[in-house]
Amino acid sequence: MSLKILFTFYVPSGGVETLNKLRCESLQRSGIECHVLYLMPGSGSQNKANFPVFIAQTDTEIQGILNTYNYDAIIVTSDYLLMERLRRLGYNRTIIYEAQGLGTRSDAQLMIIDALPFFRSYCNAVLIPPTDHLLELFISTCPWLQRYVIPNIVDVHSFHFIPGDPPCDPVIAWVGRLETNKNWSEYLNVAHLIRRSKPNLHLWMFHDPNLASEEQKQLFNTQLQSLGLNDRLNVFTNIPNHLMPVYYSSIAASGGFLLSTSITEGFGYAVAEAVCCTCPVLSTDSDGVRSFIIHNITGKFYPLGNVEAAVNEGLELMDNMPLRSFLREQGRNHMISRFGSEKYAQSFREMMNSFSIF
Repeated sequence: MSLKILFTFYVPSGGVETLNKLRCESLQRSGIECHVLYLMPGSGSQNKANFPVFIAQTDTEIQGILNTYNYDAIIVTSDYLLMERLRRLGYNRTIIYEAQGLGTRSDAQLMIIDALPFFRSYCNAVLIPPTDHLLELFISTCPWLQRYVIPNIVDVHSFHFIPGDPPCDPVIAWVGRLETNKNWSEYLNVAHLIRRSKPNLHLWMFHDPNLASEEQKQLFNTQLQSLGLNDRLNVFTNIPNHLMPVYYSSIAASGGFLLSTSITEGFGYAVAEAVCCTCPVLSTDSDGVRSFIIHNITGKFYPLGNVEAAVNEGLELMDNMPLRSFLREQGRNHMISRFGSEKYAQSFREMMNSFSIF
């Protein structure tokens, strides 16, 4: 009889949806049966999956799934309130809380403090990516809680450079949500100043307007107008994840790069996937991205908030061809050596074995 695991999250969107898809495929190859439960539909609902994906909101629906499949363990991502709900619905086996996408360090700290009674009462362990601030917070706030650190999985096989007709003009791209932590305002400021040296510059933004508040949309449009960038901007919404290599490859071929302006990232999937496609990246040191950006070897860092430094690093990425080629090649090599899917399955199985789940 194989292990049966359920992964849960709020909505199929962004990095967590990517992670669930990749790890379920990897774990299934190693003989672990995986299902995913989302509480609401989202933009990722269009992505095909070769494992069961449930969208269920009510207690009755969720209880039906639990009773039908009798999971050995449930991994609850981000949503600590769900742990209590699962226990109330009669699930009495292993629940592991997974910390992903908790926002800035201070946001993550507040959330962990709020969640403390839930960790004490309903959960057996916490799973985190190798992200310093998350590890420190869990050690200091709930030292009694068993911790497992497993690097997220990146699809280095599907994400690679795809040759095609490059855009005629250089592109600076940005991927995220219109929210404070993703810091879209800094992206616009940096692009505005780079355009002084590169008047034919284009901006590509990949985001889901459904996940943005009206206030953020309004602030965004105001800043876009005031910087005179509206005629330069292409917005791409809800591009299925498996098509992103085509876009990252185009950005690379255009002579441009991906700019990540986040305040804090638990991992930074968009940046990792761009590096796999040999698309140069310039990023704030947002913690999670440290596991694959090494400054001037696999990508570039600039200090958060220092627009002038970002402009200088960005122009070097575009103008210094030997460095650009070196970063593209080293970046891809680093991803291949560091993030194979087999490593994830092995670490995950070891975590399960520690609960005597075989």
